[in-house]
Amino acid sequence: MDLRELEIFLTVADLLHFGRASHACNLSPSALTRAIQRLEEEVGQPLFIRDNRTVSLSPAGEQFRSYARQSLLDWQGFKAALKDEQAISGTLSIYASVTAVHSLLPDLLEAFRGAYPEVQLELRTGAAEQAVPQVLDGAIDLAVAALPDRQRTRIEFLPITTTPLIFIAPKPDDAAVARSQNGQLDLSRAPLVLPQTGLSRRRLDQWLKEQRIVPNITSEVSGNEAIIAMVRLGCGIGIVPQLVLERSPFRDEVAVLDRAPQLEPYIVGLCTTRRNLQRPGVRAFWRLAEDRSGRG
Repeated sequence: MDLRELEIFLTVADLLHFGRASHACNLSPSALTRAIQRLEEEVGQPLFIRDNRTVSLSPAGEQFRSYARQSLLDWQGFKAALKDEQAISGTLSIYASVTAVHSLLPDLLEAFRGAYPEVQLELRTGAAEQAVPQVLDGAIDLAVAALPDRQRTRIEFLPITTTPLIFIAPKPDDAAVARSQNGQLDLSRAPLVLPQTGLSRRRLDQWLKEQRIVPNITSEVSGNEAIIAMVRLGCGIGIVPQLVLERSPFRDEVAVLDRAPQLEPYIVGLCTTRRNLQRPGVRAFWRLAEDRSGRG
């Protein structure tokens, strides 16, 4: 059945008169009758009860009227949404770390650019721990960030991937001096290069507190990429998301410590505010990311 036949059916159902309905639909009576007959054949039951003087809906016709109305509404809603999306323009600002720009965003940005060429994209890079504050402050529309330990009421979060937090050491000694007798990494002895703020810092601080360890912090930096660079220089042991190390130009110049504390991994994704999601450009990017992550 097609949408035109649904419209014809609804006209007859409203007027309950084939002659007036054929006039309203600009069809000959025979053409209108054939359209109704085709529908009845597809449904498998009569849609109307007819005699020489009256027309009424059959029980199947009553149910089919609800279906026909909803189908037309869905089609009209789809066309309206498609028209709105095609007309999306303006500016969309996105904040991400350099790693996220290289690993998580390329395909998504390319797909969005192809679907909405009228939108001007503004891509800003910086430390990962600044992503959520940038969104909350209204400085940015969307950001790639790690899911906070405590979900903030104003933040909407769309998971994209999960990555472990790993401990890294300078080569070639692989932090041998910081190991206990059983080979386990001893964070009471190890010189540490840590992020100034952020999720990994909070998780490590919590672990150290639970173990009653006073850390030997030799350096505090901003950004995971900076941690890797400092560890490579021999400044100490660092903690970074595995995804960051995999994309680092220094990945072969540091050692991953396998016998180290196991901290909760990062869940990385898009974040924005509920208010921002009301904007067409933000909503379109979000839906595109949902579709692509669902396929993955």
